[in-house]
Parts: sequence; C-alpha cells; structure tokens
Amino acid sequence: MLAFVIKAVVAALKKFPEFNASLDGDALVYKQYFHIGFAADTPNGLVVPVLRDADQKGILQISQEMGELAKKARDGKLGSADMQGGCMSISSLGGIGGTHFTPIINAPEVAILGLSKSAMKPVWDGQQFVPRLMLPLSLTWDHRVIDGAAAARFNVYLGQILADYRRILL
Repeated sequence: MLAFVIKAVVAALKKFPEFNASLDGDALVYKQYFHIGFAADTPNGLVVPVLRDADQKGILQISQEMGELAKKARDGKLGSADMQGGCMSISSLGGIGGTHFTPIINAPEVAILGLSKSAMKPVWDGQQFVPRLMLPLSLTWDHRVIDGAAAARFNVYLGQILADYRRILL
C-alpha cells in the first residue's frame, strides 16, 4: 500500500511545489526532484530511509527498493546518505493500529504525511450507504512555508488521487 501512497504523494508534490521544499536557515529551497522518506520501525527506534527519484519509478520498483531499505534499517546497516536528501516523509502506523496521530516534521523538510490503519467504513453515496476503504491521513506542515488552506488543498488532492488511482496513471 505504501508504494501507491508514495506515487500519489509525488503527484501531489508536483501540483503543490511549496510542499517539495526545505528550509536552509531562512532560505526556502524548492526541490526539482522527488526523494521520499519513509519511517521504518527498527529494534533501535524509528529511522527514515529515503527513496530517491520516486517520480521515475514504478510501483513494483518502489516496493522492492523500500523493502531493501527497510531491511538495511532493521539490520542497522543504513548509512547517513541513505537517510538524507528527502523532499517529504511519510510515517505509516497502519500496521500498528490507531486512527490518527500527529507526525513530526523531519527537518529540513516542510511537511510530513501520517498514515493510520485503513478500514472498511459505510459511506453515504447520495442514495445509500456503501462499503468503502478509508485511510485516515494526518498531515503536518511548517506554517512558515505553508498555510492551512494550502495544506487542506494538498490533502484533498491526495485523497482524490488515492480514491481514484487512475488519475496518476493518465
């Protein structure tokens, strides 16, 4: 599931470039690449390996590289270069559970996306309740760079992509 979310996040970063930035002191640096960090749970705590050039990779390649990076993380073999240069990070607690949380920004990035446990829920479609897989999203952003309205638009767009994945395949 996380590989699909990474591709959706890349599409959202392309539409909202202020999220694909970092703060270098007081200077805002816009990234022209899409390196996505993901939180990996290890025996020594969370680390954030960075998947490089996610925009240039397919779902299977992303999934394979994430597996390799996560294994390196669990084995304590990540180098500092493996954890630097991210544009945005994703923290997924879906495997643990919970419905919402507040992820902490991985500086110098300006935003982080939190994923909670997905679940089937009844959703009103205008005529009846239908089952729908719901994925709670928690977005944290740096207010020095991004305002709440932009963050809401980013989250709405991301939700639309995840609801109809064909949007990024076209």
